[in-house]
Amino acid sequence: MTAIDLNADLGEGFGRWQLTDDEQLLSVVTSANVACGFHAGDAATMRRVCELAAARGVTIGAQVSYRDLAGFGRRAMDVPPAELAAEVAYQIGALEVFARAAGARVAYVKPHGALYNRVVHDEEQAGAVVDGVLLADGALPVLGLPGSRLLALAAEAGLPAVPEAFADRAYSDEGTLVPRGREGAVVTDPEAVVERSVSLARSGTVVSHTGARIDVRARSLCLHGDTPGAVELARRVRRRLEVAGVRVEAFA
Repeated sequence: MTAIDLNADLGEGFGRWQLTDDEQLLSVVTSANVACGFHAGDAATMRRVCELAAARGVTIGAQVSYRDLAGFGRRAMDVPPAELAAEVAYQIGALEVFARAAGARVAYVKPHGALYNRVVHDEEQAGAVVDGVLLADGALPVLGLPGSRLLALAAEAGLPAVPEAFADRAYSDEGTLVPRGREGAVVTDPEAVVERSVSLARSGTVVSHTGARIDVRARSLCLHGDTPGAVELARRVRRRLEVAGVRVEAFA
């Protein structure tokens, strides 16, 4: 039976501000990418999400980012490799405290936003992220875009490299994500998102923004938690996957 992990970006709040419905999404997903304080999240939020995830048996992952609270981690930044590696390790370590306190652990690492897109092609920044993971824990899986430099360097370093796909993001013909600033970069039709999810899980393919069918082989499927109706959409995706004979389970 085909298996797929469902992950979502959670804990994306700060202080009194909360963006994602963490509690409801944790009843659907199998892996939680928890913001570690650099693009969103704070100590109390990290603790709460880790406790909720652990109680529901959801795997906890560290979503690391450039230090960019004001820009939600989506602004391009140039960070020296040694500094970036240290900041990645710092974020993982911060989340690990709360994961362990909840009786769980940080089980994988995923970059966020501008950093995620940068490490698809940028050798230096991708290497810095891998160095940061190695500094924090020499065995953590790394979640990223198929064919990215990040996953290639992670594999070379002996880290499990886990490819992921996005049902609600438009793809280029080359298999990269269409930049958010472009029209149509985010797929908003719920039924289209559901159908794309099943296609990605069952056949490892998706239709690009030009209409071409491209290969996107992934072990995990990302469901964005900051879109309108995210919880109900996540439920629809999971139900349709299970009806299609796809086993939904965490990869780590």
